[in-house]
Amino acid sequence: MRKKTWALPLLQSHPDIVVEHPEQLCGQWKELLGVNEISVEIGCGKGDYWISMAKKHPERGWIAIEKDYNVAAVALRKMLEHPLRNMRLIVGDAKGFDQWFSEGEIDVIHLNFSDPWPKKGHSKRRLSHGEFLTSYHRALAADGEIRMKTDNSQLFEFTCVSMAQHPWKLMEMSVDFRRDEHPEDAITEYEQRFMDLNMPIYRGVWRKINE
Repeated sequence: MRKKTWALPLLQSHPDIVVEHPEQLCGQWKELLGVNEISVEIGCGKGDYWISMAKKHPERGWIAIEKDYNVAAVALRKMLEHPLRNMRLIVGDAKGFDQWFSEGEIDVIHLNFSDPWPKKGHSKRRLSHGEFLTSYHRALAADGEIRMKTDNSQLFEFTCVSMAQHPWKLMEMSVDFRRDEHPEDAITEYEQRFMDLNMPIYRGVWRKINE
């Protein structure tokens, strides 16, 4: 996405939503949002899923993470049309995940249409790489889950293999997720494009195994 001159000023003008120092809230997210459960979307893009799910499930806290501030600003602008108290936005790289959330603090992590980083040498950048999985495992509650959707079959295969090598139990898998209706799950703008082209959506749900 091209650089937007209005992006940073917009993000900076809403400190009530955009968390500048998430490490300072480590262990305090549920208290801050007044909820008992927290969902985190890593790589929220333009925010469609984050916003829709926060509306569907106002009883939960919804934290979006997006490293590209231009994209994050688009998500924020959409969110401001109908702001909800249960939403927060972190603009930063998910490598900081360990400093942002305490052990067992998160209930669900969503990975929606993550960058597949197709080159073999870039595999560590994939959000389902083992190093990220270790961070997720620590931050998730005892019965916490990772829920992933992607249009990329190679990324999905990589994720399935990576999960199998770590303490996660496969709960659900689909190689054509939108074949049936799933009203509990929001459709992103990006996802809708693939659905319109009759392309499959791959989805997996993995639950944390407590060692």
